[in-house]
Amino acid sequence: MSVLTGAIRMGFLGRAIAVFSAANAAAAAVEAHRTPNRHDLRALGIKPEDFSKVRLG
Repeated sequence: MSVLTGAIRMGFLGRAIAVFSAANAAAAAVEAHRTPNRHDLRALGIKPEDFSKVRLG
């Protein structure tokens, strides 16, 4: 892995892509009336325990 690739992956751009990916996955899970993955919720700053209190309707 080059230095530039590592910087992007661990830097702002990589983090932003990870957050958008987690948001997309969580939204898809909610649309399918499923609970999102714990990892995706944590990436979005949501405690999985708190999300379990949300009613998916």
